[in-house]
Amino acid sequence: MTTPTPSTGETLDELRLRLAPKVAENAAFDGWSRRALETTAAQMRVDADIVALAFDGGAVAMIDAWFASIDAGMAATFAPDVLAGMKIRQRITALVEARLAIMARQREALRRAQTVLAMPQNVVAATRLGWRAADGIWRAAGDNAADFSHYTKRATLGAIYAATLLVFVNDESEGWADTRAFLARRIDEVMRFEKAKAKMAERAEMRFDPVRFLGRLRYRA
Repeated sequence: MTTPTPSTGETLDELRLRLAPKVAENAAFDGWSRRALETTAAQMRVDADIVALAFDGGAVAMIDAWFASIDAGMAATFAPDVLAGMKIRQRITALVEARLAIMARQREALRRAQTVLAMPQNVVAATRLGWRAADGIWRAAGDNAADFSHYTKRATLGAIYAATLLVFVNDESEGWADTRAFLARRIDEVMRFEKAKAKMAERAEMRFDPVRFLGRLRYRA
């Protein structure tokens, strides 16, 4: 929706993105509820009815907006030339850790969000939001693949990211060391698998194929 709101001149999309971090802050105490919206409206001095309209859709709409604000915050954390100087593994790790840093003060809100998204009626929304996060990370890392790997990369990273968040919400180690170690292990496992898969493909390509050989003889230039 792009119609400006009467009290702020912002579109509802802009208002939603601006208020989302404050909604998450209040959701840590009040849950992803109407009360969290009302508290946010009072704190940010925005008409409560407009805030309710901006987050029409309940808890999932609020969580969606918060995750969108995290997407935006992650994208703004690194200049493109900084990421360009990193290896792909370092880029992915840095981008995921940037997201964790943004959510660090709202881990209770994240825990409550995970509970909401785990409900059977919210599985589709949870899948969509997980895919969006993984896609945002890969795009920020410079991946613009349009082939089948586009989907496999995002599916794999989405699973790693979701598992990392489950560790993160309960991590009491200094500087989230346990979460960082968990993330590093998962990424390392994927990288080893990708290398092994590439070697297998290379070996398959080099294996003698009599049908292919005869075809080349028949249709050689």
